[in-house]
Amino acid sequence: MHVIRGRAQLLPTLGRHPRAAAVAIGNFDGVHRGHQALLARARELARAAGGEAGALTFDPHPARYFAPALAPPSITTAARKLELLAEQGLDFVVVEPFDAALAGLEAEPFVSEFLARDLGVAHVVVGYDFSFGRGRRGDTTLLRELGAKLGLGVTVVPAVKADGVTCSSTKVREFILEGRVEGATLVLGRPFEVSGKVVRGAARGRTLGFPTANVSPDAELVPKVGIYAARAHLGSGRIVRAAVSVGTNPTFGTSHVTVEAY
Repeated sequence: MHVIRGRAQLLPTLGRHPRAAAVAIGNFDGVHRGHQALLARARELARAAGGEAGALTFDPHPARYFAPALAPPSITTAARKLELLAEQGLDFVVVEPFDAALAGLEAEPFVSEFLARDLGVAHVVVGYDFSFGRGRRGDTTLLRELGAKLGLGVTVVPAVKADGVTCSSTKVREFILEGRVEGATLVLGRPFEVSGKVVRGAARGRTLGFPTANVSPDAELVPKVGIYAARAHLGSGRIVRAAVSVGTNPTFGTSHVTVEAY
């Protein structure tokens, strides 16, 4: 999968516009089942036209650009998001910097200039609640109207539900912050994961006969304080069962949240 860092790097990276490109647009934080439905539809449309399937995502998340202090915690890191997108069978991903220029781009030029001219997209796939352009003025109705004028195909994917739960990044965060990891697994379509580097701890567990790996999480979202059953994926590729503690150690005078796996 080609990773293109901004639309200005499309031609330098590929040497051409993608062929009959069908592109799913979104932030894709978590790449949950709703995202997967968009990506699958883009892949189907591209293959039917003999073209290439891609995704357009943004860095940073628009919410982080407009209100950093109020932005929701990220479910995955940017690097992990790209790995998950690659698993969806895409040919390319455009990671567009979300900056003042993009934030101020009106809805019409976003479609006619950004999508049609710069990316050379033939078909776009978006979710039912997609909005775009300055002030989020554009919606799926306007996108269809503009697409019809430009000869740009538009597919709007309805809400995806799992056991009656609408699959969204917001719902994943809600479940995780409540400690309901089974709910997050349902929405994600895979177990929720916490990844990071193992860092040196106080070694108290080792002296007590229960050595733990202290993990410094890469992403911002960690489960509610508690003890969780888990599978630990080791650097060697080995997978073992684990008990993971998310919490503080008031007994030992510490108040910051740690993640430890036994």
